Amino acid sequence: MTRNIERLAARARALGVSLRPHLKTAKCIEIARRLGGDMPGPITVSTLAEAEAFHAAGHGDILYAVGIAPQKLARVQALREGGCDLTVILDSPEQAKAVAEARVPALIEIDSDGHRGGRRAEDPALIEIGRILYGAECLRGVMTHAGDSYGVRGEAAHAEFAERERRAVVAAAEVLRRDGLPCPAVSVGSTPTAHAARDLTGVTELRAGVYMFFDLVMAGIEVCETEDIALSVLTTVIGHQRDKGWIMIDAGWMAMSRDRGTAAQDVDQGYGLVCDAEGRILDGLIVGSANQEHGVVSLRPGADAALPDLPIGTRLRILPNHACATAAQHDRYHLLPAAGGAPKVWHRFGGW
Repeated sequence: MTRNIERLAARARALGVSLRPHLKTAKCIEIARRLGGDMPGPITVSTLAEAEAFHAAGHGDILYAVGIAPQKLARVQALREGGCDLTVILDSPEQAKAVAEARVPALIEIDSDGHRGGRRAEDPALIEIGRILYGAECLRGVMTHAGDSYGVRGEAAHAEFAERERRAVVAAAEVLRRDGLPCPAVSVGSTPTAHAARDLTGVTELRAGVYMFFDLVMAGIEVCETEDIALSVLTTVIGHQRDKGWIMIDAGWMAMSRDRGTAAQDVDQGYGLVCDAEGRILDGLIVGSANQEHGVVSLRPGADAALPDLPIGTRLRILPNHACATAAQHDRYHLLPAAGGAPKVWHRFGGW
């Protein structure tokens, strides 16, 4: 985890931008401190509960990176009145009018890849939204997220998405400025593009979330290696169905989540990749199926390996498809120090 954190921090410095980590993955005060070098730096969140928890822990500069609903503005205002410089995002005149009335600062979301929400630079609504926000002194800038970068593999493909992100958001900023509207913040980010970006001219900040843990989806699209995955679920062998080639464990989808994000990739990792208790990958083994509290360990189809003898009581570690979804199933992390010694317990919060 520490190595992953340092890797992206160094990359942001080399690209000449600030880093605004997304804490929707970790939802943990201690990990936030690691990300900021023991200083409560700028962060991104996905829920107002996250914003409240991290503000209580000392974070004063927070981006709430989900399109704002007017019903949530009272809660946003309460955070701001408590000293939190909380910024919201939006992509419609209707949202902008509500935000302007509430006097809440906002970034306009820009569509860089057709993945989700946002406006294109050439959309006339961009200027309309900008003018509404500027009239109430609420315009902070623009932001984008290239979510479709998760659907391609390799550094070259991710670099192309990173440049698409950059071009889209810088073009939008230029449109606003030509109309006399300020655009101090130009924010981009996804974990794949953050690691592959080669030039961020015109960008002010970089965002990424799952990078502190990584997961099998990120390994499958070559953002990291499986050795970089810092999060695992500890489980125990509880039975065998030898005629079926099954090893039963006490970690089902309540422990791993239902996320099957690798199913669409070249290598389907089932519900997770199986390691021994020390984290060494056991060749050919995946959690092939899962019930609520039971997992079924089996050989991957076509695996050139034999089913190992894993007696009842054997401890295993499962690497997750999607670290955010797996972490969300648990209320704490057991931190294993790299230099050895006793594990520490770091608590996380629900954040919904």
